Amino acid sequence: MSERIINAERIEQIINVFGSFDENIKRIEQTYGVKITNRGTELKVSGDEEAADKGARAIEGLMTLAAKGEAIDEQKVRYLIDLVSTGNDDKIGEMAKDVVCITAKGKPIKAKTLGQQRYMKAIGKNTITIGVGPAGTGKTYLAVAAAVAAFRAKTVNRIILTRPAVEAGERLGFLPGDLQNKVDPYLRPLYDALYDMLGAETYQKYLERGNIEVAPLAYMRGRTLDDSFIILDEAQNTTREQMKMFLTRLGFGSKIVITGDITQIDLPSDKTSGLKDAVRILENIPDIAICRLTASDVVRHALVQRIIAAYETGEKKTIPSQKKVYRRKQEK
Repeated sequence: MSERIINAERIEQIINVFGSFDENIKRIEQTYGVKITNRGTELKVSGDEEAADKGARAIEGLMTLAAKGEAIDEQKVRYLIDLVSTGNDDKIGEMAKDVVCITAKGKPIKAKTLGQQRYMKAIGKNTITIGVGPAGTGKTYLAVAAAVAAFRAKTVNRIILTRPAVEAGERLGFLPGDLQNKVDPYLRPLYDALYDMLGAETYQKYLERGNIEVAPLAYMRGRTLDDSFIILDEAQNTTREQMKMFLTRLGFGSKIVITGDITQIDLPSDKTSGLKDAVRILENIPDIAICRLTASDVVRHALVQRIIAAYETGEKKTIPSQKKVYRRKQEK
């Protein structure tokens, strides 16, 4: 049995680290099989030497975040445990970084993982940034936050958000209304993010002035977009031709962010995803960054990470079995 002692500067730090009903501490105890007790501003971690060491490092990481004014929630605890388990806990301090944007309700928007931080740095540094990753990694939300921040700082005059209106098993023709009514459901996540950042009233004001545009990708053809922050969401559902068309809309003083998840392509099987093609073709071009987010960057419910991991495992098992079937056919 080994013990590690951790001292906090203030009792408020201990309260923040423990969480409601000690849920954060209980998660660390369950993960490493340790016992954590406290007396005043002193915490004691007891368990096997390696387990006690990891448990102590996890708590020290939470203390670091609490000291910087970060609210400790379930997602931060899960991510911090992952960092400790992979030996990257020396980077925990980097999680408490600059605010990207303040929402209409005064909530600060920050990158919550190291992958998200690399993504935000790439957006700030490059003219074109391609963010590829699974659902829940904040690709679209952080891109919209960066767009709103740039608009508020007057570095761009317009925010343009677009998506391909690809039918995912349903026919647009059966939906009621005109073309705009039919494509609005596809653009809803973009509306939601803008409402959150700006508030409905401010959003409507900028929309009427033409400072904000939310439109399907087809509406981009033939245009040159100057002094704009342009976001192409769900880019895995663009064709090669659509992606080329979109990229060549870039005008002076503009910035482009392209987001997508190549595991969720809804295109017909005979069509190549424009996102996959762009990642391959544009990999080494200066002023274009390609950021790959992973399951460890998921900031939604913990179950989302497990679902993504399960699908990845299932796909790895499926591919070899498909190869065996193909070989058998070849032998016949």
